[in-house]
Amino acid sequence: MIDPSTGPSVEPPPGPRVALVTGATSGIGRACALRLAADGFTVVVGGRDASRAAAVVAEIEAAGGTASTALGDVALPGYGDGAVASTLAVHGRLDVLVNAAGVITRSDAEGTTDEEWHRVMSTNVDGLFRTSRAALPALRASGGGAIVNISSTNGLVGVPGLAAYCASKGAVTNLTRAMALDHAHEGIRVNAVCPGAVDTHMLYSERGTSIEEVRSMNIGGIPEGRIPGGDEIAHMVSFLADDRSRHVNGANISVDGGYTAA
Repeated sequence: MIDPSTGPSVEPPPGPRVALVTGATSGIGRACALRLAADGFTVVVGGRDASRAAAVVAEIEAAGGTASTALGDVALPGYGDGAVASTLAVHGRLDVLVNAAGVITRSDAEGTTDEEWHRVMSTNVDGLFRTSRAALPALRASGGGAIVNISSTNGLVGVPGLAAYCASKGAVTNLTRAMALDHAHEGIRVNAVCPGAVDTHMLYSERGTSIEEVRSMNIGGIPEGRIPGGDEIAHMVSFLADDRSRHVNGANISVDGGYTAA
């Protein structure tokens, strides 16, 4: 029986804590994998590209960490189950899931095709949901743990020309709250980090304008006046993955230089 005052009574298995990071071959996901490894986690690098995943593993190992891969497309129905099973087979436990895989399409509702809508939803929502569902029994067996979703400020406020992306991140925001309520009594915390503009490939993709123009346009809307790198988002993710944030649950935390404060 779980004592609400102390959390779950299940004793975690011995050994270093293990974190599975989806979308870990680039952008925010890669930064999260490197940060968690530096903070002492064994990291499972999730992604579609084997060579890029191997490069992240090599970087972690070169710095003295431990890592493996869970290759595949998070948008496909079997990925979550397979990634969790692979993690358990290789490392024997799972303590943290970071759902960082994501895609974007830039259009209003009228201009968004069915194919574009499905691509965004199947990765940003369906993949996140299925991987989280697959992780729950493993987290429970570890005596509790954390799920950290990479959402977006676009899941908190609307933005013109991002209909599908805003819808997908809005779903992530509220799924985070719902899962936190469902699993808090098991010592499983579910939170989301909501970045604003971040200096990654996604910020500049599908724009049709120069990097300099994109940066200028985004900086104009950020009170702090700068665009952060993925490592700054990763620091918040690592905090939420760790026992330091034990009383943080069901939160959607903006990391946006003050953008949503306006």
